[in-house]
Amino acid sequence: MTSTASALPALQGGTVAALVQSGADLLTAAGVSFGHGTTNAHDEAAWLVLWRLGLPLDSDLGDGPESMANRPVTPDELAQVATLFEERIRTRKPAAYLTREAWLQGVPFYVDERAIVPRSLIAELLADGSIDDFLGEHTRRVLDLCTGNGSLAVLAAMAWPDIEVTGADISPDALAVARINVDRHGLQDRITLQLSDGLAQLPGPWDLILCNPPYVNAASMAQLPAEYRAEPALALAGGADGMDFIRQLLQDAPSRMSENAVLVLEIGNERSHFEAAFGQLPVYWIDTSAGEDQVLVATRQALVAFFSS
Repeated sequence: MTSTASALPALQGGTVAALVQSGADLLTAAGVSFGHGTTNAHDEAAWLVLWRLGLPLDSDLGDGPESMANRPVTPDELAQVATLFEERIRTRKPAAYLTREAWLQGVPFYVDERAIVPRSLIAELLADGSIDDFLGEHTRRVLDLCTGNGSLAVLAAMAWPDIEVTGADISPDALAVARINVDRHGLQDRITLQLSDGLAQLPGPWDLILCNPPYVNAASMAQLPAEYRAEPALALAGGADGMDFIRQLLQDAPSRMSENAVLVLEIGNERSHFEAAFGQLPVYWIDTSAGEDQVLVATRQALVAFFSS
């Protein structure tokens, strides 16, 4: 694998479609990794090309008469796109850090290297109502813990117009990025941002806690592609088994939750480690696009019983 563009073929393309295909071939040849908004070379190439040319990211690139695929690309535009692809390959930074924008459930968010690129599966649950059965009239105060760039806090405020949301993080840098997004979406009156180490500065009581915590185990951290290592390690690393932050969270949560509150927790690919640590804790596994073992719901009652036994 090469980490520079020098040994790679030149980017080519007289049309948008040709440029996207050439870009996809270039990314594939360079061996870059995906997972920060796209999952494959073609989609990432389309993102970079459309963004650099100032075209809508949802542009039609099919064969229809309204397609952007056959739009001509000037030599100057080709040079600009080539520079962007060279930077993506050379730095191995996620594309979102180059474009300063990431999309989650169709909503645009500002992001830079101060915060993890937003991709939480919890966003799906906010959009499709998968956790609504756990909520009710009592659900008024929502906490987005480990808020990062604030995307889940914003999506929660959009999904439920009558609630108050607090986005909290241990990183002042991440909260500065979250502030940009709260202001961008005009939600200053409904979203409060709070610096906190876990739940330490968040007495609540909370009716709903959303949390996409650092949960990557040490062995997995050591094998992460460069694109993931470009993100703040604080937002990823969860200790030897990935459960360090989660252990403290589950212990602290009941005293900060209202009687009928629930915790929605993302654990990624760490279900085996979660069950090794909390096997007797009854939880509900929620189906997502990544499967049924990535996000769980725990009730306050279950947490109280677990830690009382």
